[in-house]
Amino acid sequence: MQDFASIEWFVLAALCAATAAAAVWWLSPTPRRRGMAHDLLATDGRTDAVFLFDDNSLIGWSSGARKFIGDQAENFDWSMLRDQLARSYPGLPQSPGFLKDVGPLVLSGTAAAESREAHCEWIDGVTRVQLRRSALEEQNKSLDQELTTLRAAVHQAPYPVWLQSEEGNVTWSNLAYDNLSQKIRGRNADFADPLFTDLHDPMTSGKPERISIPLPESKKKLWYNVSTTETEAGWLCHAVDVNAVVDAEVAQRNFVQTLAKTFAQLSIGLAIFDRNRQLVLFNPVLIDLTALPANFLSSRPNLLTFFDRLRDQRMMPEPKSYSSWRHQMADLLEAAAEGRYQETWSLPSGSVYKVSGRPHPDGAIAFLFEDITAEVTLTRQFRSELEMGQSILDQMDEAIAVFASDGTMTFCNTAYGSLWQMDPEASFAKVSIMDASRVWQNTAAPTPVWGEIRDFVAGYKGREAWWSRVQLRDGTPLICKVSAIQNGATMVSFRPPETAALPANQERFPAITQG
Repeated sequence: MQDFASIEWFVLAALCAATAAAAVWWLSPTPRRRGMAHDLLATDGRTDAVFLFDDNSLIGWSSGARKFIGDQAENFDWSMLRDQLARSYPGLPQSPGFLKDVGPLVLSGTAAAESREAHCEWIDGVTRVQLRRSALEEQNKSLDQELTTLRAAVHQAPYPVWLQSEEGNVTWSNLAYDNLSQKIRGRNADFADPLFTDLHDPMTSGKPERISIPLPESKKKLWYNVSTTETEAGWLCHAVDVNAVVDAEVAQRNFVQTLAKTFAQLSIGLAIFDRNRQLVLFNPVLIDLTALPANFLSSRPNLLTFFDRLRDQRMMPEPKSYSSWRHQMADLLEAAAEGRYQETWSLPSGSVYKVSGRPHPDGAIAFLFEDITAEVTLTRQFRSELEMGQSILDQMDEAIAVFASDGTMTFCNTAYGSLWQMDPEASFAKVSIMDASRVWQNTAAPTPVWGEIRDFVAGYKGREAWWSRVQLRDGTPLICKVSAIQNGATMVSFRPPETAALPANQERFPAITQG
């Protein structure tokens, strides 16, 4: 029993010793702290050197710290680091434990320090010392780089930039301004004397102003849009080259003047409205045709106001109602924009206008006003004369038909239609000499007259007038006369024999007809 108790006490003592050893190993900070070294060596990109200490012993360092440590890494401790850095970073603690009590320290370096500050902190038993550039130095460096970039950008800008004092002297200028100054005044030019002398307006208004510079020994000018900004150092001025814009405006002005001179010679009134439906161009004939005052047209009225004024002046057909007038104007505008608008206006004064709308580039619309009163009057008179001549011929007992040089029937009177039982107006197709001769052959007795008439109309033989006797199948005798008239046309007439008194020498086929 005694031996068994001794064994139990021995096992219990061994277990206690193993547990104590494990606890000592587990609670020892060295392995865990050595595992933290890798994370604590991470830097913010501005670090020159980082040192990690476990109490006084060095447990880790960055590549930037090697020049301080050298070949003494195994023996390097806190006191050695402090000996090297004490002069450059006054206030470095005597021992790392000081940081545990007071917290992190940021020590400013002296002028001899390569890095401008030392950041010391105690992190979970590890003392970390970081030598880095100060935030102010980094900020100043960034500002210096930005300032250098801005200076280069302004100096190399493709347009002139300069600083002008209140007294009017140029105190600073970029390369483009210097080159322009040498171009205008030569290489020995005084850069303090401003190129742009008339800057009062842009300084007062705050808006860009167009200013020209005359070229030496030339009538040409260089044009710039100059804008100014007031600063503590004076007026900062920018000049943008607008010579291409000025040349384009001059070319456009000349083109418009050429168009205006051309339009002024037209007999057709012209009114052009831009995409905003404002009148932008008109010619003098429009004033004469519409009776609209020149000052009204020059005020650039919109399209509806323009046509409203025409309606008030009774220079267009009067609408049935004002509401329908508005709808009519909307339809007119749509049709003109598509190039479909074309109407004839019969005015109360008796005049007749032909009005058409045409689309123009960039959404513009052009209206053309043409006085066709004389043309319409002549057409109406001509039509009236034709109708009168037709009515006169329709009253005649003699049957008459006229054939053009191509053989188509262009005219016949009522007596002709009654005699041959045909109406050329009843069909859309044209009646030819072949069609007419076929009707004659079917209605009359056989005779060579019809072939002779076909040859006469075609112009195969002489064009001297002749006549011959023909007979209908019912026995009715007729005198057929063939005559050449104007423009190669032929007139064929039929009449009873008792009404005819014709020369005997013009008769054809007398024996056949009489036999």
